[in-house]
Amino acid sequence: MSRRVAIQGFAGSFHEEAARRYYGGNFAEMPRIVECSTFDGLYKAMEQGVADCAIMAIENTISGGLLPNFELLRKYSQKIKGEIYLHIHQNLMALPGQKLEDIREVRSHYMAINQTREFFETRCPWMRMVEAEDTAKSAADLAEQNLMGVGAVASKLAAQMYGLEILEPEIETFKTNFTRFLILDDAIEVPQDRINKASICFTLPHKPGSLAHILTILSFYDMNLTRVQSLPIPGRQWQYFFYIDIRFEDYERYQQALSAVRPLIDDINILGEYPSAL
Repeated sequence: MSRRVAIQGFAGSFHEEAARRYYGGNFAEMPRIVECSTFDGLYKAMEQGVADCAIMAIENTISGGLLPNFELLRKYSQKIKGEIYLHIHQNLMALPGQKLEDIREVRSHYMAINQTREFFETRCPWMRMVEAEDTAKSAADLAEQNLMGVGAVASKLAAQMYGLEILEPEIETFKTNFTRFLILDDAIEVPQDRINKASICFTLPHKPGSLAHILTILSFYDMNLTRVQSLPIPGRQWQYFFYIDIRFEDYERYQQALSAVRPLIDDINILGEYPSAL
């Protein structure tokens, strides 16, 4: 049977597109999508047996990291089993039979509006931008409410699902706009010889040079840091959780690096070991 995959957002969202690409490309059947209103809801859906697994955005090349999601990775026990990078294309769509000049209002998520603002300021200054809950939900509302003169910015998948016509494709300002999604699926068994990336959370003693020391050791063992993120530890002033992603070619060398840094840190949580998508 196809996997029930929890996503944050609505049918036709970029989360669904990422889920389709990952599970459709790696497994026999397309996933069944379980819509969740929040990222925390992804984990609750898995805990309640409503979903088998989840896919969760963690960072974007334009807007950066989704900081609350790092906390969710630490809070819950599900391990990262994979990742996928999705090229984000924003499209202006509306009910069929309309022209660009017929559209007076455009609805979308605030991030999509920010990513396409230059297009509307230069090409369509008469259109009023309205923030909405979700890109795909904006598209669904046009179809369900039969809204003429109103457009939405969403994925090509959303246009197909809700019977909308794309008036202008790929209107994002930066054409190299990617979102990285994490795969949270306990049923996936990753062979050790395919593991070349790890996501780790740790804390450090509150003293000068502690982070620099850790990074120096990781460098000595040929660990390539692809991301470093810090977030405050609640109740402990000026102390932080550090989240790092590291790439490596040799799993044994990676294990040696972990052994070398463990005595120098207060706590460590391996959030996942998995194949890199790049």
